[in-house]
Amino acid sequence: MTNSIRTGAVALFAIGLLAACQPATDDAAETTVVAEVESPQDAFMAAFEPYCGQAFAATIVEDNQPSPAWDKPLVVHVRDCEPGLVRMPLHVGDDRSRTWVLTQHDDYIDFQHIHLHEDGTPDAVSPYGGQTVAEGTATEQAFPVDEASKALFIENGLDVSVTNTWTIRFIDEDTMSYQLSRPGRIFEVHVDLSQPIDLPPPAWGYTPE
Repeated sequence: MTNSIRTGAVALFAIGLLAACQPATDDAAETTVVAEVESPQDAFMAAFEPYCGQAFAATIVEDNQPSPAWDKPLVVHVRDCEPGLVRMPLHVGDDRSRTWVLTQHDDYIDFQHIHLHEDGTPDAVSPYGGQTVAEGTATEQAFPVDEASKALFIENGLDVSVTNTWTIRFIDEDTMSYQLSRPGRIFEVHVDLSQPIDLPPPAWGYTPE
């Protein structure tokens, strides 16, 4: 059962329970019960909670510009889960330079890619990402490239990336998708959430608090 289905079921159950507990009135006036339901973006961030502190194998399922650099085992570590914040290092073989960071704000979610060198210094193109411009759903959020990232891409000769959109989607309770898309480019990774694996070494530059 997906998180959105669970959320809907809980809300419906709560409405029915509250209605049953309302006292009868002499004039049989209609009683309106309002159940508080979390927003799609609240539910999306909460969807990571069952996987916090665990690592999972990932597989490239679509790539129309394949590179040997990605022909290595992929591991996603759902390392840090705090209120409104999720950090997920992506390990590509022995390359531990990448971390995905989701940060929830009042009316949007920010998604950034942090790239650090082995000595912990930031890459020239880091961070980059985008923010939601629509409410999305409890299982899917899209992040069109932000203005700061566009400027960074142009500065580093990556003009082609100024139309990027990143999408994170829970296909079901066992699969999370990360997708990069732009005209002429598609790259998608599926993360197998059904079976945790051994934790990878710390991401480069990571210092536990």
